[in-house]
Amino acid sequence: MNIYGVDTDKPVVPSVVRDAIVNCFIQAHIEDAKKAGIEESGMARLFCEDKVREAFNQTGGNFDNPTKDSLKYAINYLATFSSIFRDKSIIEKHKNDINQLINLIS
Repeated sequence: MNIYGVDTDKPVVPSVVRDAIVNCFIQAHIEDAKKAGIEESGMARLFCEDKVREAFNQTGGNFDNPTKDSLKYAINYLATFSSIFRDKSIIEKHKNDINQLINLIS
């Protein structure tokens, strides 16, 4: 199975899950833009990576050297941030997908 670019049949490490969080956030951002009739300018990756970095910083984690716990804190932070403008069911779906990856970290 593939979740946000991560092959779940291979070993999963924290840095790969961090990258999946960025990809997940980009995907959700682009979907929201399309629903609003806004053409994506190509800035989504920079904006989304910055938000994920902020999530790690705000929760005491290290974006460049994530741990299983810091990944959990970061996705909770991002879910709270996203709840301002994103449908709760979408947030829960993305959060559950990422939690599947976190649970695969050994």
